Amino acid sequence: MSSIVQLAALGTLVLLVQMFVLWAIAMHISNAGLVDVGWTIGLPILGLLYAGLGPGYWLRQWLLAAMVLVWGLRLSSHLLSRLLAEPEDGRYREIRRRWAGSNIALRFLCFFEFQGLLDVLLSLPMLLAAQNRAPRLSGFEYAGFALWLLAVAGESAADAQLAAFKRSPVNRGRVCSRGLWRYSRHPNYFFEWLVWVAWMLFALGSPCGWLSAISPALMLYFLLRVTGVAATEAHALKTRGEEYAEYQRSTSSFLPWFPKRTG
Repeated sequence: MSSIVQLAALGTLVLLVQMFVLWAIAMHISNAGLVDVGWTIGLPILGLLYAGLGPGYWLRQWLLAAMVLVWGLRLSSHLLSRLLAEPEDGRYREIRRRWAGSNIALRFLCFFEFQGLLDVLLSLPMLLAAQNRAPRLSGFEYAGFALWLLAVAGESAADAQLAAFKRSPVNRGRVCSRGLWRYSRHPNYFFEWLVWVAWMLFALGSPCGWLSAISPALMLYFLLRVTGVAATEAHALKTRGEEYAEYQRSTSSFLPWFPKRTG
């Protein structure tokens, strides 16, 4: 089971089954936010699968698999804790509103399965690295690992700062503009994107590694235009009003930068 096509096909089958099971659970508990947890877990599953069955150099395979596993466990545990403690995310409540009157369960099934297929596409850096038999790591791989460390640390810090802000009762309904959130309205999304850039950089040390550029490019599009910044900001404006509008005027949307002075 070393062919790149066979590995991709097996990964696709595993992810489709996983997302079907999670869809059934999500419909039972009426919380479609479970798709985020499933999507996050899917990448480590594929990373481990490729590392275990790919024909490449073992150190390269398992180093990248470990990077994906650490990222996936950290993010999935964070998402799961939110899912268990809070109501269904506003993004999915909005989707339910738009889909009202149609077969919502079937549409959510297609949505869940699409996320599984997206995982397979985004796992291209792991799939390509798992084929590389070169018996030593390259400069690209060392650089990718270093950037990954920075990205995971930054995303962890952003999540921790936001969680600490929300725990204080006096901050209920307020806008967090402390720590990394002072320099970007979405530092968690920025560092999440850097994780994908790091995996692409790691994959550049393997044949055809340049193809993995599709992963950070797609993630940037989704983060900015689909499920990330756009949806989050629309919900924030509805719930926090003028305070969030002022935050938008003074603070960079994505790339961390010094805040602007406003009147």
